[in-house]
Amino acid sequence: CGPTRTTRTTAPGCWPRPACPTGATTPRWSSGWRPGSPRDRPRPPRRRCHAAGGRAGAGRPGPPERHPLAEWRAAGGARAPLPAAGLPAAGVRVLDLTRVIAGPVGTRVLALLGADVLRVDPPEPAEDDDFLADTGLGKRSAVLDLARDRRLLDDLLETADVVVTGYRPGALDRYGLAPDALLDRRPGLVVAQLCAWGWTGPWAGRRGFDSLVQAGSGIAVAEGDGDRPGALPVQALDHGTGYLLAAAVLRALTGRQRDGGGRHVRLSLAGTASWLVNDLAAGADGSEVDGPAAGGAGQEPAHDPSAWVAERDSPHGLLRHALPPVRYAGAPATWSRPASRWDADRPEWVDR
Repeated sequence: CGPTRTTRTTAPGCWPRPACPTGATTPRWSSGWRPGSPRDRPRPPRRRCHAAGGRAGAGRPGPPERHPLAEWRAAGGARAPLPAAGLPAAGVRVLDLTRVIAGPVGTRVLALLGADVLRVDPPEPAEDDDFLADTGLGKRSAVLDLARDRRLLDDLLETADVVVTGYRPGALDRYGLAPDALLDRRPGLVVAQLCAWGWTGPWAGRRGFDSLVQAGSGIAVAEGDGDRPGALPVQALDHGTGYLLAAAVLRALTGRQRDGGGRHVRLSLAGTASWLVNDLAAGADGSEVDGPAAGGAGQEPAHDPSAWVAERDSPHGLLRHALPPVRYAGAPATWSRPASRWDADRPEWVDR
């Protein structure tokens, strides 16, 4: 759960930018990092969703094709080792170019684990204050105008370890921020990309957000009641993809620490939806998995959330928020700092 503010959950997860360019070369990708095993039998909701555009979202005509949960490729470059530290991401500089839910959730996890996360936004449109209060825990916030402040952004890129973007495929290319351009400029960089509809197919360049992708992937049918579409609660694709994004970045940093060189990882809301529909919804033998028993029609089991929430003072006022979901021996109990207000910080890194 988020902070006890009324938050809007229908804002787009990817900034509006130019359409995907054509003629780009396709790098060699690995999609081997995928929890669970694939299923041979497509789910009926997945088949039915194609009438509403799911086939286009899947990337090609014919039988349903799954988006990979995450894709990654190694890049050349100098070794960029990090010093030993008490937290998994301590000393890592993360340039956060995402907004709303999925991307900010991922970088919020990295901030929890010790990373110096600087979120940089354009002057307009300003992020909703409630989203900032929730997903900005542990981060700093700065605003840069590319036309006026490009030198400041370039200075940040020179010593960044990770760059995370939440744009449509190709949207940043004209600004010199395409993955290959970043990797050429900063050897050893980890570039993590997030979009709505995946990285291939006729819908790859479209804008989208959680609710639309749930409809296009068959979740709205599977969760529906009669002729009424349904949805997973609490923007599950946004939050789930955010956590997977953080895991992918940590894995990329581990590979860089071990082998040297940069990494490029990319995820999508459609990839998370495909995993939920095709893999997690089935048992090991392909049978349906029953949900938890409810307390009766229209009722929910009693639940006391007090053990999972905390209160703290913040620039946004007294904030009641969910505790981190990350658990391991020695894990931080909460974030080292509250969320900054919009554009409250200087566009510079904290000294390591």
